[in-house]
Amino acid sequence: MTFGRAAVLTTGLVGAFALGVWAGPHVKSDGRPAAGAAATVLEQPAPVVADSTPVPVAPARKPRSAVNNRTSPAPVATAVAPSAPELHARLRPLLKSGANMNVAAEGFHSAEQFATIAHASQNVDVPFMLLKYRVLNEGDTLVAAIRKSKPHVNALVEADRARSEARSDLAQLGTS
Repeated sequence: MTFGRAAVLTTGLVGAFALGVWAGPHVKSDGRPAAGAAATVLEQPAPVVADSTPVPVAPARKPRSAVNNRTSPAPVATAVAPSAPELHARLRPLLKSGANMNVAAEGFHSAEQFATIAHASQNVDVPFMLLKYRVLNEGDTLVAAIRKSKPHVNALVEADRARSEARSDLAQLGTS
């Protein structure tokens, strides 16, 4: 690179930086001028740098919440309700002894959701009521609830494992 090209490149970079520092306080995060700022701020062209090569741009990533918020597939088509006695008998060993199964089943939309939380609680050794609270009241996904409770555990694997165990239980109840 010759001295002239290096000087032009350096001048362009310094000019772009200066423009960014000057225009930064006058521009909102959505790209529109801030209240009271001149509208011409966005209309000024950026300095042209001779012989510049395009910088590769990384592809846009999904927000972290979109990646981690995996929703479970449609519930298994069974006629089992979360309050069904046969489901309670099947899940009783997963909860603490003496647990009131009617209280445990309150608030769940499906038997699969109830069984999934119960299996996840057992598998990762987190209190059932804590996972239930985080999923139903705080609106967390099962993966997020497990991550909050046990950060060192692979929450995605454990949630998938709990879902498959719950579906297996419900399939056995449906054929009984």
